[in-house]
Amino acid sequence: MNQSKILVTYASRTGWTVGVAEAIGKVLAEGGATVAVRPMQEVGDLSSYDAVVAGSAIQNNQWLAEAVQFVQTHRAELSSKPFAAFLVCLTLAMRNGESYRPMVNEFMAPIRALVRPVSEGCFAGGLEIRRIPSAVKRFNFRLSVLFGIWKEGDHRDWAAIQAWARDLRHKLAA
Repeated sequence: MNQSKILVTYASRTGWTVGVAEAIGKVLAEGGATVAVRPMQEVGDLSSYDAVVAGSAIQNNQWLAEAVQFVQTHRAELSSKPFAAFLVCLTLAMRNGESYRPMVNEFMAPIRALVRPVSEGCFAGGLEIRRIPSAVKRFNFRLSVLFGIWKEGDHRDWAAIQAWARDLRHKLAA
């Protein structure tokens, strides 16, 4: 993997996905790669990268629209180099969140249909109600917290994110 150039790109609404992308980038860089971590809207050309890792926050049980558009736009190029995908989903932070993992894994299906990732990561995000732009959604989340469905806070499992990224080093180098 030495001397390879990897793009880790992401789409996020409330910032939790940014931290996951940065952690993945750090682990890949520790493996000897040159890594750029950038929001998808700032990425145009992929030709200078040997591999791409793309991630999205999940809203309404799907990747953000700009993330799906990114994969559609770059489909041919992503299919010609090692490509990995990850998602950050608050559902995994719910009480009994792990029982929802099979459902959450299916949120990756539209991406898989476009480009087959060499690896997929599914991670819990976080909840900070004040970061949610919609007043209606803030109210709904407050009720959900009150009823014990969610807890506010950072639910990202850094050990799992780093382990996935370490495993990714070999898959991206293949």
